[in-house]
Amino acid sequence: MRFTSFIAALVLPVLAVSAQSKTITVIVGGNSSLTFNPSSVTAAVGDTIAFQFQSKNHTVTQSTFANPCTQMTTPVEGIDSGFQPVAANATSFPQYSFTMTNASAPLWFYCKQTGHCGKGMVFAVNPTANKTFAAFQAAAEASGATASGSTYGSPAATGATGATPGASGTGAASPSASAKSSGALRVGGSAAGVLTVVGLVAGLAL
Repeated sequence: MRFTSFIAALVLPVLAVSAQSKTITVIVGGNSSLTFNPSSVTAAVGDTIAFQFQSKNHTVTQSTFANPCTQMTTPVEGIDSGFQPVAANATSFPQYSFTMTNASAPLWFYCKQTGHCGKGMVFAVNPTANKTFAAFQAAAEASGATASGSTYGSPAATGATGATPGASGTGAASPSASAKSSGALRVGGSAAGVLTVVGLVAGLAL
């Protein structure tokens, strides 16, 4: 009886999180705009944030509040979808998603395509009253950042569908990569160019 109660105590919280979790869809570059739509979301542990790339060639790259247009490197390397080129006549769109494992602090993201962050193409998860999305976007625009490794229409060096470092970027296989953060990072793909990241380190209030 005690063993059964112990197992129930371990399993029930996990089932509760799974039952309540949701998928939040974010459109990247909709109508050929330099936007994430919505530009910020509220997410809980277990929720999945799925980015759908609908035009041009964009990224979802993690940064910090203090440096909105630079990929986060400390205390761990931030996630990066890689460039996701979309043909002008595309009828299917690449996707990239991650699952929240910690919702204790905001997460900050931008598009690293040349000039896009400096034009306000940024995104936030769980912004706060002290660190608002508006302040983050204003800082990005003020930076006038143009840093990028690619130009419109060009695939990233890691592969046409974009992959996080350490994984092949073909989008056809399901490789794995070890995370540089705590927890496991898994990068998977399919012929439709779907990438999923699990084990994102959240709670970084930088």
